Amino acid sequence: MVSSIQTTSPPPFNIEDDPVPLRIDESGAVRVGNTRVLLEIVIQSFDMGQTPEEIVESFSTLDLADVYAVIAYYLRHHEMVSAYVQWCEEEGERIRQQFEAISPSAGLKERLLARRAAREAGAADAAPD
Repeated sequence: MVSSIQTTSPPPFNIEDDPVPLRIDESGAVRVGNTRVLLEIVIQSFDMGQTPEEIVESFSTLDLADVYAVIAYYLRHHEMVSAYVQWCEEEGERIRQQFEAISPSAGLKERLLARRAAREAGAADAAPD
């Protein structure tokens, strides 16, 4: 005697179109979710081998699902996102060079180290024996 196997219908399943958790702020920077974390920071971290979990550990305001979604977007739109990240790096370098041109730091490190050495020498001279 063969008994019949009864099956049930699966629950309703809808595939949602979730928006990519990226936004362009008032300065034109692309930010992740509702945070101030920049897209290029997340992408650079990912490219350096960090997992989404490690990225969230580094930037606690990020949501893990948002980081996964941003990485998925990056993988699907690699050329465009990579071009944007490259532009950000170049723009950052250009701004750094402009800043250094108007505020030269030549010798700054040496002056600060000399000042610290003099302070430490003065403290050593003033220390009781």
